[in-house]
Amino acid sequence: MRHGKKNNHLSRQTGHRKAMLANMACSLIEHKRINTTVAKAKALKQFVEPLITKSKEDTTHNRRIVFAYLRSKYAVTDLFRDVAAKVGDRPGGYTRIIKVGNRLGDNADMAMIELVDFNELYNGGKKEEKKGRSRRSKAKGATATAAPKAAPVAEAPVAEAAPEAVVDSGASEQAEQAPVAEVETPQVEETPVVKAETPAEPQAEAQADEPSTDEEKKEDAE
Repeated sequence: MRHGKKNNHLSRQTGHRKAMLANMACSLIEHKRINTTVAKAKALKQFVEPLITKSKEDTTHNRRIVFAYLRSKYAVTDLFRDVAAKVGDRPGGYTRIIKVGNRLGDNADMAMIELVDFNELYNGGKKEEKKGRSRRSKAKGATATAAPKAAPVAEAPVAEAAPEAVVDSGASEQAEQAPVAEVETPQVEETPVVKAETPAEPQAEAQADEPSTDEEKKEDAE
């Protein structure tokens, strides 16, 4: 009887099962999330989380222990360099399993297993909430300090507004008087021109009539 034996053999022999879990763990560390069946995801979670806990303390002894399970120096380097820096403050629960439906063909239950700290959607929302709370507290303090300063600032422009209005009124009066003088000057210049032209015409007519009278006198004398 196999009472109390909770390990899932996954229909494989010991060597095959260990090699498969090592390959899946290396893929999870490299890509931060993978798709597999629900049974394999649960077995991988039990396999990889103790190794992530080992990576929090970067020592030669821990690196050799993790390398004995993963069998890839590149995966060990990524685990101790990138993953350990992200999960340093987390006491456990480094992975998350999300079911994604059934697989076409054999209708197997599929799931996505991922590292919790590398999910930008979940972590982005939490960071924004924290920033919003801190900004609200700062905004309250800023409004409290800015309220007493608002009164003197409002009084200063009121005192300066009166002389500006006076200057504008004087400037407007000067602007109104200036065009009046300009309009009167051309009228004075135009009136003598009209008077000079009107007498010029009768004089020219008189001069033209004088020779005609002289010629008539000569004709009468002859």
